[in-house]
Amino acid sequence: MYGENPRPNTQEPPELPAPGALLVDMGRGDRVGEFRGVAGPRWSLRPVGGGIEWEAEPRHVRPALLIGQLRARTARLNARSRGEVL
Repeated sequence: MYGENPRPNTQEPPELPAPGALLVDMGRGDRVGEFRGVAGPRWSLRPVGGGIEWEAEPRHVRPALLIGQLRARTARLNARSRGEVL
């Protein structure tokens, strides 16, 4: 059948996380960030300790495991105690 996609994408788009949810961007070396919102077809993430947001493809993002959440929050608290973030 000419003009038809022989292998349609049957994969559902990932469910939109809640704002502030901790996610892992596997496309950026398993970088952990807080979900900030949607930027076109991409998701906007921000480093847990503050900093510049980045955009990630939803298919390369997964929820952070509990150990990843703990590490990210500990890093933020340590940065806060050093006066690097508010």
